[in-house]
Amino acid sequence: MKKLYAAALGYMIAGLLSGIYYRELTKALNFSGETMLSVLHTHLLILGMFFFLILISLEKLFQLSTNKRFSLFFWIYNIGVVWTITLMAIHGTLDVLGIASGPAIAGLAGMGHIILSIGLILFFMILKEVLFNKKA
Repeated sequence: MKKLYAAALGYMIAGLLSGIYYRELTKALNFSGETMLSVLHTHLLILGMFFFLILISLEKLFQLSTNKRFSLFFWIYNIGVVWTITLMAIHGTLDVLGIASGPAIAGLAGMGHIILSIGLILFFMILKEVLFNKKA
């Protein structure tokens, strides 16, 4: 439960800081175009803070962490979120600076999404086990 709370708190702080970063960087460089930085804030809050706040409730109800796959899910999901967010921040910053990001950034971002998807698949496997394999 403590690591779920810590994850939610960490993502909340990162989400708020990313909003400040976006605002201040674009303001300092008089940038008014499209950038990945504009959605970084919401991605961190939804995939991070809100996801883990919901997970805390599910943990309280179903003790998801007792599942043998839970730790694997937790780390893979977090790696996927951090990887994806990092590439979004790099891509967005390059956009603001007027530097083309190229296919390597897109490929690495895609890998982050794949890792994140694996984490979500593990989560739903755990949830299914907990919800439907309970013995009455």
